[in-house]
Amino acid sequence: MTGAIVKIIIGAILIVASVWWVLQGSTKVLGRDGLQDLMSILNGGIPPIVFLIGLFVVWLELDELRIEKELSSKRKR
Repeated sequence: MTGAIVKIIIGAILIVASVWWVLQGSTKVLGRDGLQDLMSILNGGIPPIVFLIGLFVVWLELDELRIEKELSSKRKR
């Protein structure tokens, strides 16, 4: 029980720290604010994720068509 409470507290600290970092920004470190950094990550990360989701959907549909073709050929026999 106390282990779970410690993990919750650590998680809450990490959440607050990450929100503070984005709002305060990393101007002292990189010369840009944190919101620009977040947008750069989103702009670079979302397209590959969307690509992978699309690839997964195509793979599933192709596999489903293959299975339907196999089932229909077995029914004809």
